[in-house]
Amino acid sequence: VISLHNAPLHVGHLVQEHLLKAKEAIIFTSATMRTNNSFEYFQERLDLWDAEGAAVGSPFDYENNTLVYIPIDVPEPNTPGHQKVFEEGLIELAKRIKGRTLVLFTAYSQLRNSARNIKGPLAEAGIVVYQQGDGSSRRQILENFVTTDQAVLLGTRSFWEGVDIPGPALSCVVIARIPFAVPSDPVVAARSETFDEPFYQYSIPQAILMFRQGFGRLIRQKDDRGVVVIFDRRVVSKSYGQAFLDSLPSVTEERDALANLPSMAESWIYHGGI
Repeated sequence: VISLHNAPLHVGHLVQEHLLKAKEAIIFTSATMRTNNSFEYFQERLDLWDAEGAAVGSPFDYENNTLVYIPIDVPEPNTPGHQKVFEEGLIELAKRIKGRTLVLFTAYSQLRNSARNIKGPLAEAGIVVYQQGDGSSRRQILENFVTTDQAVLLGTRSFWEGVDIPGPALSCVVIARIPFAVPSDPVVAARSETFDEPFYQYSIPQAILMFRQGFGRLIRQKDDRGVVVIFDRRVVSKSYGQAFLDSLPSVTEERDALANLPSMAESWIYHGGI
């Protein structure tokens, strides 16, 4: 069976024609509409240059309840040793904090490889690994994760958003890589061609929005507390990396060796500090 799909390169005119023209006023709301503290990218995509933007503060105390940990000695993605170091670090982290971890991947291939390599060591520690793509529905996977005492959940694109697990069942979110779209994807490639500097004008803003969505999986209610681990040190080694960190609310941030991650995460989650 061959199926053909099409997608508009720009949706602004469609939004104008089918939504805005028929209404006197419309309110767009989301926790992830801004990049670099600006609505410009959102306005450009939807042709909303005349719209008024307002950023409303969050009721969550991110600075005291969220630790963002960046292991600075992990090899960059797609370099020798990265996958092995990532998996070893993930195993030690999950053991120390007794599961309670959502790991967000950008590709099924890395997810499957990691699942295969961490399941055995974590099973020996009494930790169950659930993974997207095992034949279960998204809803069933989430239910299994929440109802299992010690569990790790591995997910890709659809798990970066819409996952709502308040309370101690989810105390750690691991971001395996910056969520850049695949450049060879036909829609991504075609849309990129419409920009003078596609990496900075399209790829980075899109990735920042997804990055913020992933970050947002952790704190779902006022008394939630936990750790976000960014295993992609390009957020500190590349010139564009700071834009990702600047997109987050005010948090407690640590840049340290991978070896110190398990103990710091345990202290933050279970003892209220580092």
